Amino acid sequence: MSITYSIKDLETYSGIKAHTIRIWEQRYGILKAARTSTNIRYYTEDEVKYLMSLALLNRKGKKISTLSQMSQQDISDAIKALTKLSDDYRTQIEAMIEAAIAFNEIQFLQLFNSSIKQIGFEPTMIKIIFPFLEKLGVLWVSGGIMAAQEHFISQLIRQKLIVCIDANSGKLNPNSKRFVLFLPNGEWHELTLLFLHYLLKVRRQNVTYLGPSVPLKDVLTVGERLNPDYFYTIITNAPHGYSVSEYLNKLSDKFPDSTVFASGVQLFNPPRSLNKNVSILNNMEDVTAKIEDLTGNT
Repeated sequence: MSITYSIKDLETYSGIKAHTIRIWEQRYGILKAARTSTNIRYYTEDEVKYLMSLALLNRKGKKISTLSQMSQQDISDAIKALTKLSDDYRTQIEAMIEAAIAFNEIQFLQLFNSSIKQIGFEPTMIKIIFPFLEKLGVLWVSGGIMAAQEHFISQLIRQKLIVCIDANSGKLNPNSKRFVLFLPNGEWHELTLLFLHYLLKVRRQNVTYLGPSVPLKDVLTVGERLNPDYFYTIITNAPHGYSVSEYLNKLSDKFPDSTVFASGVQLFNPPRSLNKNVSILNNMEDVTAKIEDLTGNT
Protein backbone atom coordinates (compact mmCIF):
# COMPACT_ATOMS: atom_id res chain seq x y z
CA MET A 1 0.00 0.00 0.00
CA SER A 2 1.40 3.42 -0.95
CA ILE A 3 2.00 6.08 1.68
CA THR A 4 -0.48 8.96 1.78
CA TYR A 5 -0.17 12.42 3.32
CA SER A 6 -2.57 14.86 4.96
CA ILE A 7 -2.59 18.60 4.28
CA LYS A 8 -0.85 19.01 7.65
CA ASP A 9 1.93 16.74 6.38
CA LEU A 10 2.23 18.94 3.28
CA GLU A 11 2.56 22.00 5.52
CA THR A 12 5.28 20.27 7.54
CA TYR A 13 7.34 19.17 4.54
CA SER A 14 6.99 22.31 2.42
CA GLY A 15 6.86 25.07 5.02
CA ILE A 16 3.72 26.41 3.28
CA LYS A 17 0.74 27.02 5.56
CA ALA A 18 -2.25 24.70 5.07
CA HIS A 19 -4.47 27.73 4.41
CA THR A 20 -2.13 28.86 1.62
CA ILE A 21 -2.02 25.36 0.13
CA ARG A 22 -5.83 25.32 -0.05
CA ILE A 23 -5.83 28.72 -1.77
CA TRP A 24 -3.26 27.48 -4.29
CA GLU A 25 -5.39 24.38 -4.91
CA GLN A 26 -8.56 26.36 -5.49
CA ARG A 27 -7.06 29.24 -7.47
CA TYR A 28 -4.40 27.47 -9.54
CA GLY A 29 -5.35 23.79 -9.39
CA ILE A 30 -1.78 22.79 -8.52
CA LEU A 31 -2.80 19.77 -6.43
CA LYS A 32 -5.73 17.40 -6.61
CA ALA A 33 -6.47 15.79 -3.27
CA ALA A 34 -8.09 12.37 -3.33
CA ARG A 35 -10.53 11.30 -0.63
CA THR A 36 -10.87 8.21 1.50
CA SER A 37 -14.12 6.29 1.85
CA THR A 38 -14.82 8.48 4.89
CA ASN A 39 -14.26 11.67 2.84
CA ILE A 40 -10.85 12.56 4.34
CA ARG A 41 -8.54 14.39 1.93
CA TYR A 42 -5.11 12.88 1.22
CA TYR A 43 -2.14 13.40 -1.12
CA THR A 44 0.47 11.15 -2.73
CA GLU A 45 4.24 11.26 -2.32
CA ASP A 46 4.59 12.69 -5.84
CA GLU A 47 2.33 15.58 -4.85
CA VAL A 48 4.40 16.20 -1.72
CA LYS A 49 7.56 16.42 -3.83
CA TYR A 50 5.83 18.66 -6.38
CA LEU A 51 4.67 21.05 -3.67
CA MET A 52 8.16 21.14 -2.15
CA SER A 53 9.53 22.08 -5.57
CA LEU A 54 6.97 24.88 -5.92
CA ALA A 55 7.71 26.10 -2.39
CA LEU A 56 11.45 26.24 -3.08
CA LEU A 57 11.01 28.15 -6.34
CA ASN A 58 8.47 30.47 -4.71
CA ARG A 59 10.97 31.32 -1.95
CA LYS A 60 13.50 32.11 -4.68
CA GLY A 61 11.17 34.76 -6.08
CA LYS A 62 9.00 32.99 -8.66
CA LYS A 63 5.28 33.78 -8.40
CA ILE A 64 2.92 30.88 -7.85
CA SER A 65 0.77 32.14 -10.75
CA THR A 66 3.81 31.66 -13.02
CA LEU A 67 4.75 28.30 -11.52
CA SER A 68 1.21 26.97 -11.96
CA GLN A 69 1.56 27.44 -15.74
CA MET A 70 4.86 25.54 -15.96
CA SER A 71 5.10 21.88 -16.96
CA GLN A 72 6.53 19.26 -14.61
CA GLN A 73 9.69 19.20 -16.75
CA ASP A 74 10.05 22.99 -16.57
CA ILE A 75 9.67 22.84 -12.78
CA SER A 76 12.29 20.09 -12.59
CA ASP A 77 14.71 22.06 -14.78
CA ALA A 78 14.22 25.20 -12.69
CA ILE A 79 14.94 23.27 -9.48
CA LYS A 80 18.12 21.78 -10.93
CA ALA A 81 19.27 25.22 -12.08
CA LEU A 82 19.10 26.46 -8.48
CA THR A 83 21.77 24.03 -7.39
CA LYS A 84 24.36 24.38 -10.12
CA LEU A 85 27.66 23.60 -8.48
CA SER A 86 30.58 25.97 -8.45
CA ASP A 87 33.48 24.73 -10.54
CA ASP A 88 35.78 24.91 -7.48
CA TYR A 89 34.17 21.94 -5.73
CA ARG A 90 32.04 20.33 -8.44
CA THR A 91 34.18 17.19 -8.67
CA GLN A 92 34.13 16.48 -4.92
CA ILE A 93 30.39 17.07 -4.60
CA GLU A 94 29.49 14.95 -7.61
CA ALA A 95 31.71 12.15 -6.28
CA MET A 96 29.94 12.40 -2.91
CA ILE A 97 26.58 12.12 -4.66
CA GLU A 98 27.78 8.95 -6.39
CA ALA A 99 28.85 7.56 -3.01
CA ALA A 100 25.46 8.40 -1.49
CA ILE A 101 23.55 6.71 -4.29
CA ALA A 102 25.71 3.58 -3.95
CA PHE A 103 25.59 3.56 -0.11
CA ASN A 104 29.39 3.61 -0.31
CA GLU A 105 30.54 4.66 3.17
CA ILE A 106 34.25 4.17 2.47
CA GLN A 107 34.21 6.34 -0.66
CA PHE A 108 32.22 9.10 1.03
CA LEU A 109 34.49 9.25 4.08
CA GLN A 110 37.61 9.22 1.90
CA LEU A 111 36.27 12.24 0.01
CA PHE A 112 35.25 13.96 3.24
CA ASN A 113 38.61 13.35 4.94
CA SER A 114 40.58 14.36 1.87
CA SER A 115 38.77 17.69 1.74
CA ILE A 116 39.38 18.29 5.45
CA LYS A 117 43.12 17.76 4.93
CA GLN A 118 43.16 20.13 1.96
CA ILE A 119 41.06 23.07 3.19
CA GLY A 120 40.10 22.33 6.83
CA PHE A 121 36.94 21.09 8.52
CA GLU A 122 35.00 24.36 8.70
CA PRO A 123 35.51 25.29 5.01
CA THR A 124 34.69 21.70 4.02
CA MET A 125 31.34 21.90 5.79
CA ILE A 126 30.46 25.33 4.36
CA LYS A 127 31.80 24.98 0.81
CA ILE A 128 31.25 21.28 0.15
CA ILE A 129 29.02 19.45 2.63
CA PHE A 130 26.12 21.91 2.87
CA PRO A 131 25.95 22.46 -0.94
CA PHE A 132 26.15 18.67 -1.30
CA LEU A 133 23.23 18.22 1.12
CA GLU A 134 21.22 20.84 -0.77
CA LYS A 135 21.86 18.97 -4.01
CA LEU A 136 20.90 15.70 -2.33
CA GLY A 137 17.63 17.25 -1.16
CA VAL A 138 16.83 18.37 -4.69
CA LEU A 139 17.53 14.86 -5.96
CA TRP A 140 15.05 13.47 -3.44
CA VAL A 141 12.37 16.00 -4.46
CA SER A 142 12.91 15.16 -8.13
CA GLY A 143 12.83 11.41 -7.47
CA GLY A 144 16.53 10.87 -8.12
CA ILE A 145 17.28 9.22 -4.78
CA MET A 146 15.46 7.48 -1.94
CA ALA A 147 15.02 9.05 1.48
CA ALA A 148 17.16 6.19 2.84
CA GLN A 149 20.17 7.41 0.84
CA GLU A 150 19.83 10.89 2.30
CA HIS A 151 19.48 9.45 5.81
CA PHE A 152 22.53 7.22 5.29
CA ILE A 153 24.73 10.19 4.40
CA SER A 154 23.29 12.42 7.12
CA GLN A 155 24.28 9.88 9.76
CA LEU A 156 27.87 9.74 8.48
CA ILE A 157 28.11 13.53 8.59
CA ARG A 158 26.53 13.57 12.06
CA GLN A 159 29.14 11.11 13.34
CA LYS A 160 31.94 13.26 11.96
CA LEU A 161 30.52 16.39 13.58
CA ILE A 162 30.22 14.71 16.97
CA VAL A 163 33.84 13.53 16.83
CA CYS A 164 35.02 17.05 15.95
CA ILE A 165 32.91 18.60 18.72
CA ASP A 166 34.37 16.17 21.25
CA ALA A 167 37.90 16.98 20.08
CA ASN A 168 37.29 20.65 20.88
CA SER A 169 35.68 20.22 24.30
CA GLY A 170 38.57 21.78 26.20
CA LYS A 171 38.91 24.89 28.33
CA LEU A 172 36.50 27.78 27.89
CA ASN A 173 37.61 31.24 26.93
CA PRO A 174 37.59 33.38 30.13
CA ASN A 175 35.19 35.82 28.43
CA SER A 176 33.01 33.16 26.82
CA LYS A 177 29.27 33.63 26.35
CA ARG A 178 26.67 31.00 27.20
CA PHE A 179 24.65 29.57 24.31
CA VAL A 180 21.69 27.18 24.45
CA LEU A 181 21.14 25.29 21.18
CA PHE A 182 17.99 23.28 20.48
CA LEU A 183 15.42 22.22 17.91
CA PRO A 184 11.68 22.59 18.65
CA ASN A 185 9.53 19.63 19.51
CA GLY A 186 9.12 17.42 16.43
CA GLU A 187 12.22 18.77 14.64
CA TRP A 188 14.88 16.10 14.05
CA HIS A 189 17.27 17.37 11.35
CA GLU A 190 20.16 18.54 13.48
CA LEU A 191 23.20 18.74 11.16
CA THR A 192 23.15 22.54 10.98
CA LEU A 193 22.66 22.77 14.75
CA LEU A 194 25.56 20.36 15.33
CA PHE A 195 27.76 22.42 13.03
CA LEU A 196 26.92 25.54 15.03
CA HIS A 197 27.82 23.59 18.18
CA TYR A 198 31.19 22.81 16.60
CA LEU A 199 31.79 26.44 15.56
CA LEU A 200 31.14 27.64 19.09
CA LYS A 201 33.25 24.91 20.71
CA VAL A 202 36.21 25.76 18.47
CA ARG A 203 35.87 29.34 19.69
CA ARG A 204 35.84 28.13 23.33
CA GLN A 205 32.31 29.28 24.08
CA ASN A 206 30.06 27.86 26.81
CA VAL A 207 27.52 25.74 24.93
CA THR A 208 24.57 23.76 26.25
CA TYR A 209 23.40 21.52 23.42
CA LEU A 210 19.87 20.24 23.99
CA GLY A 211 19.58 18.64 20.55
CA PRO A 212 16.49 17.77 18.51
CA SER A 213 12.80 17.75 19.46
CA VAL A 214 12.87 19.68 22.74
CA PRO A 215 9.51 20.79 24.22
CA LEU A 216 9.33 24.54 24.73
CA LYS A 217 8.55 24.13 28.44
CA ASP A 218 11.87 22.31 28.85
CA VAL A 219 13.74 25.06 27.01
CA LEU A 220 12.16 27.61 29.37
CA THR A 221 13.21 25.56 32.40
CA VAL A 222 16.78 25.28 31.13
CA GLY A 223 16.82 29.01 30.47
CA GLU A 224 15.74 29.75 34.05
CA ARG A 225 18.59 27.63 35.41
CA LEU A 226 21.35 28.79 33.08
CA ASN A 227 20.33 32.36 32.18
CA PRO A 228 22.10 32.14 28.78
CA ASP A 229 23.26 35.09 26.73
CA TYR A 230 21.91 33.50 23.55
CA PHE A 231 19.43 30.89 22.38
CA TYR A 232 19.61 29.44 18.87
CA THR A 233 17.02 27.28 17.13
CA ILE A 234 15.99 26.20 13.63
CA ILE A 235 12.29 26.13 12.71
CA THR A 236 11.63 23.98 9.66
CA ASN A 237 8.10 22.89 10.56
CA ALA A 238 5.32 24.91 12.15
CA PRO A 239 5.79 24.60 15.96
CA HIS A 240 3.27 22.36 17.72
CA GLY A 241 0.53 24.49 19.25
CA TYR A 242 2.03 27.86 18.30
CA SER A 243 2.46 30.18 15.38
CA VAL A 244 6.12 30.92 14.65
CA SER A 245 5.87 34.39 16.18
CA GLU A 246 4.07 33.08 19.28
CA TYR A 247 6.76 30.45 19.77
CA LEU A 248 9.71 32.82 19.48
CA ASN A 249 8.02 35.59 21.45
CA LYS A 250 7.14 33.25 24.30
CA LEU A 251 10.82 32.37 24.64
CA SER A 252 12.07 35.92 24.21
CA ASP A 253 9.46 37.35 26.62
CA LYS A 254 10.68 34.97 29.31
CA PHE A 255 14.31 36.05 28.83
CA PRO A 256 14.32 39.73 27.81
CA ASP A 257 18.05 40.06 28.50
CA SER A 258 18.90 37.17 26.17
CA THR A 259 18.94 37.18 22.36
CA VAL A 260 16.98 34.48 20.54
CA PHE A 261 18.52 33.63 17.17
CA ALA A 262 16.41 31.59 14.75
CA SER A 263 16.76 30.18 11.24
CA GLY A 264 14.79 27.82 9.03
CA VAL A 265 12.21 27.47 6.29
CA GLN A 266 9.44 28.93 8.44
CA LEU A 267 11.41 32.17 8.73
CA PHE A 268 12.19 32.88 5.07
CA ASN A 269 9.38 35.43 5.32
CA PRO A 270 9.74 36.46 8.99
CA PRO A 271 6.62 37.51 10.95
CA ARG A 272 6.46 41.25 11.58
CA SER A 273 5.35 40.83 15.19
CA LEU A 274 8.62 39.47 16.61
CA ASN A 275 10.13 40.90 19.79
CA LYS A 276 13.19 43.12 19.55
CA ASN A 277 15.43 40.48 21.13
CA VAL A 278 14.61 37.96 18.37
CA SER A 279 17.06 37.94 15.46
CA ILE A 280 16.58 35.99 12.22
CA LEU A 281 19.62 34.45 10.49
CA ASN A 282 18.65 33.61 6.92
CA ASN A 283 21.51 31.39 5.78
CA MET A 284 24.82 29.82 6.74
CA GLU A 285 26.68 33.01 5.83
CA ASP A 286 24.54 34.94 8.32
CA VAL A 287 25.13 32.31 11.00
CA THR A 288 28.92 32.21 10.64
CA ALA A 289 29.15 36.01 10.41
CA LYS A 290 27.10 36.38 13.59
CA ILE A 291 29.29 33.89 15.44
CA GLU A 292 32.40 35.82 14.41
CA ASP A 293 30.76 39.03 15.56
CA LEU A 294 29.74 37.59 18.94
CA THR A 295 32.95 35.72 19.71
CA GLY A 296 35.63 37.71 17.90
CA ASN A 297 36.59 39.71 20.97
CA THR A 298 36.24 36.97 23.59
